[in-house]
Amino acid sequence: MSKTSQKITKILIANRGEIACRVIKTARKMGLETVAVYSDADRKALHVRLADEAVHIGASPAVESYLVIDKIIKAAKDTGADAVHPGYGFLSENPDFVRACQKAKITFIGPSPESMEAMGLKDAAKKLMDAAGVPTTPGYHGEDQSPKLLRAKAGMIGYPVLIKAVAGGGGKGMRKVDTDSDFDAALASCQREAKSSFGNDQVLIEKYITSPRHIEVQVFGDIHGNVVHMFERDCSLQRRHQKVIEEAPAPGMTDSVRKAMTDAAMNAAKAVNYVGAGTVEFIVDGSGKLRTDGFWFMEMNTRLQVEHPVTEMITGLDLVELQIRIAQGENLPAQKDIKMEGHAVEARLYAEDPANDFLPSIGKVRHFDDESWTSGTEIYRIDTGIEQGEKVSIHYDPMIAKLVTFADDREDAIDNLIDLIDAAEVCGDSLNGLKTNSGFLRRCLSHPDFQDAKINTHFIPANHDTLLPETGELRDELYAMAGLYMEQLSRHAENTPFGDTNGWRLNMPKTETHFFEGLDGPVKVRIGKKTNRSIAVYVDHMDRDTSKLYVFDLDAENEDLPNEKVWNSYRAWAFKKLQDHISITRHSEFYMVPLPSHEDTAKASSNALIAPMPGKIIAVNTKAGDAVKAGEPLIVMEAMKMEMSLEAPRDGVVAQINADINALVADGDSLLTLEDIKQDK
Repeated sequence: MSKTSQKITKILIANRGEIACRVIKTARKMGLETVAVYSDADRKALHVRLADEAVHIGASPAVESYLVIDKIIKAAKDTGADAVHPGYGFLSENPDFVRACQKAKITFIGPSPESMEAMGLKDAAKKLMDAAGVPTTPGYHGEDQSPKLLRAKAGMIGYPVLIKAVAGGGGKGMRKVDTDSDFDAALASCQREAKSSFGNDQVLIEKYITSPRHIEVQVFGDIHGNVVHMFERDCSLQRRHQKVIEEAPAPGMTDSVRKAMTDAAMNAAKAVNYVGAGTVEFIVDGSGKLRTDGFWFMEMNTRLQVEHPVTEMITGLDLVELQIRIAQGENLPAQKDIKMEGHAVEARLYAEDPANDFLPSIGKVRHFDDESWTSGTEIYRIDTGIEQGEKVSIHYDPMIAKLVTFADDREDAIDNLIDLIDAAEVCGDSLNGLKTNSGFLRRCLSHPDFQDAKINTHFIPANHDTLLPETGELRDELYAMAGLYMEQLSRHAENTPFGDTNGWRLNMPKTETHFFEGLDGPVKVRIGKKTNRSIAVYVDHMDRDTSKLYVFDLDAENEDLPNEKVWNSYRAWAFKKLQDHISITRHSEFYMVPLPSHEDTAKASSNALIAPMPGKIIAVNTKAGDAVKAGEPLIVMEAMKMEMSLEAPRDGVVAQINADINALVADGDSLLTLEDIKQDK
């Protein structure tokens, strides 16, 4: 970017989803025209409808559309766009894309390619930070990538260590290794994922901080040499190295630590002559109070961050507007004029199934209210690229929305976010439809340790049992409530016993029976004796010959009952009958009670390895005739930017393999079948 930057009139957004909508919103406020680009899957997407113009750029896979530089440049030229905003992800940190924009005389709203290259490779960036006096963690950042040397370096650093891809980010190509014996397998997996995600399988090794917090500083630079910061954000709540909940300012931050950290961040930006929005991320010792000598440079993201709204909430600044103004050659505000007040918290609402190891989920969004809570208020904010009735696609990141709230203090900001999560009900239409992490987010925010700011990046795995929903069989109370709801649906005229068709018998109590699908067989729910204040419900597992009685208080409406009593508060729950299940929701908790089906819907058995979701096969580690053990990794697949290893369901012999490397498979496809091990006679 040069000092001869010209005023921008039309911006092409080289991205999709919520960030594209976010940029369009600010551009419209500034009186600028916008151009959206879209793939086949996004033909009717929200960002396409919001933009002034839209250009189709290819097939649904990102490698055939959003990642094709020539198509983006052509779209900008064809529409007369004089600037490109890259959002985040995709091409946002690709220096070749910046150079292509420069060659086409299109303003790139972001840093120079040289700054990207300096910070884009983590090993080179750490060497640069050492020279600039920015504290870095002990590690190996060398060119020699032989597995033997890397393992030796890990031993010298001391376990646990972290293997990290030198390119990319977002938790991809990153593995924690606790022992020498685990190193080789973790390295191979890390390199494979890094190659797939970033086209570069080089890694670095660094010391793993055992009680780490993740705190980052928002920085900006302009073409006149000015660098400022917008304070810090805490992003410690993570899952698989991807952020789940972010907040600003960081809990427990002191003036002295803030100054040390923000000074280090600005020194990092100055070391690469940084222009635009960037984030300097630090790993912080969270074992006690924050210290001026207890943080170390981790990486710099040379783009806008997903969590930028919390910074906007506490500063009152529009960071996208600042990006555009800097790209036009304008000056940054002075550091003394950038103020901070209040507290903001953000949660990432994902289409994923926490009960199934957080596997991404696809399907139609049945309900999503993103306007009634945010209209006309500065307390609640929802950034999304999806509207009610749209589908979450397999091809892209499964984030549905960012839910953000603000208050004068941290406690009220968290309470506001819990309220917003409860209000923004998102769910699918069927048992195999869309699932979300809303209940998981609520449990994170409500956890006593989070409320007391006792947080680090281990928070989620350490509290796994209390944060995740129950797996396996539904609780009998859920069947009881589903039966009670069905009884209400089927109730007809009850003015006299003769108008009641629900099981009335002379001199006998009235009963009504409903059937549901259980884990091992049918579940029968019998609605028994009613009084003016209560109703008896019996739950029978027909395969086990067991029965349980539940008595529901028909007058109970108190939503603040303790957990052990909440089942008696039937009216506190919301119910809906859908095509193959009853949905039961309360406070972001979402359950599905299956209705009986006459079809065989079982997709898996102990003799098959089933694709848990649509995706791409990237490795097959066995062949027909091989004897395998239960739990042995047989096939590796990739879906929605995540790599997953599929393990043998039991001991056996591979009878047939139905999946080739690079093949695209559907949810429920049989990838491999097993047969019993033949015994010698």
